[in-house]
Amino acid sequence: MRNIPIVPAERLARPGLPITPVKGRGTNWALAHRFSADLREPADDGWGNLEQQVEERSLAMGTQVLEEKVKTILTGNDSPDIGFDLSINPYRGCEHGCVYCYARPTHSYLNLSPGIDFETRIIAKVNAAQRLREAFSARGFEPMMLNIGSATDAYQPAERRLGITRSVIEVMAEFAHPFSIITKSSGIERDIDLIAPLAQRRLAAAYVSITTLDPALARVMEPRAASPERRLRTIRALADAGIPVGVSVSPVIPFLNEPELERILEAAHAAGARSAFSIVIRLPWEVNPLFQHWLNQHFPERAARVMARIREMRGGRDNVSKFGQRMVGTGVWAELLRQRFVKAAARLGLNRDRVALDLGQFRRATAPSAQASLF
Repeated sequence: MRNIPIVPAERLARPGLPITPVKGRGTNWALAHRFSADLREPADDGWGNLEQQVEERSLAMGTQVLEEKVKTILTGNDSPDIGFDLSINPYRGCEHGCVYCYARPTHSYLNLSPGIDFETRIIAKVNAAQRLREAFSARGFEPMMLNIGSATDAYQPAERRLGITRSVIEVMAEFAHPFSIITKSSGIERDIDLIAPLAQRRLAAAYVSITTLDPALARVMEPRAASPERRLRTIRALADAGIPVGVSVSPVIPFLNEPELERILEAAHAAGARSAFSIVIRLPWEVNPLFQHWLNQHFPERAARVMARIREMRGGRDNVSKFGQRMVGTGVWAELLRQRFVKAAARLGLNRDRVALDLGQFRRATAPSAQASLF
């Protein structure tokens, strides 16, 4: 394993690096992952076709959805920073293209780039519902707090055709297993017919991620996600259906969306959100060079200030992975952010505890006897 080199600002405009943003993509950088044995860069062969190569690569950035049959679908959580015990991610990678996504480094395990591959090479776990039913039916399984979509958006564009997330929710209903789901897509509205009856039984809750109210910022920060206005309408639709809905103002990025913190909470509350949480930006592994490169592409005049503030909240480092610190940061500025959030949430009534989901209703399906299965 090797460290991914951070590209200095003065080198970001040199030939061969992806200097031109591509519309609809968070990045067009095929950044090598941390397990790569070698590092490759485009080189000019003297015929003047280097720019053409970069342009052709950009034009070829269509999304590929690769189907996979997985052995397991439940992932355990051992982090005290997170309020659930199990997670389900129906996909790997995410076409929304959020440049800051902390899940980008997971594509390294597939020998794919956490950069452009993460948002163009989507792995669909087509047998997710089958594996979930098997897990719930196992004699030793005990229900636990479960979240859908913690490392991928369960309602990204591929879900419209494949319906994997919907099939997972159907299994949840079959076994009466409670769950929460987080998304920044309006696609969740399709499944209100499934989620609302479960919510009435304290078996489901939803969270919508809103990072900014500025559509221009949203287009470059999370290019294929729903617009901020559309997400607010989704909160309203969920709330009107009786589904407990909260808002995630995450990640908070200094000098980019951080000034909007209170306004986002106010807008979400007006739309029907009744709880909220917020996480400061994290830059694990390959996310760090990707984010810094993106900053210099889109906000060169404030890139240095943004990174200086991030390091101030991370004890002088770009990222800290220590439990208890990685989500909130440390220092004066992190504490100021925390106080701003706490006071705004309290003023709006968004500081209430999240809805307590009921684990006691879980029922294990009875498998048919071997004799009955013959007829």
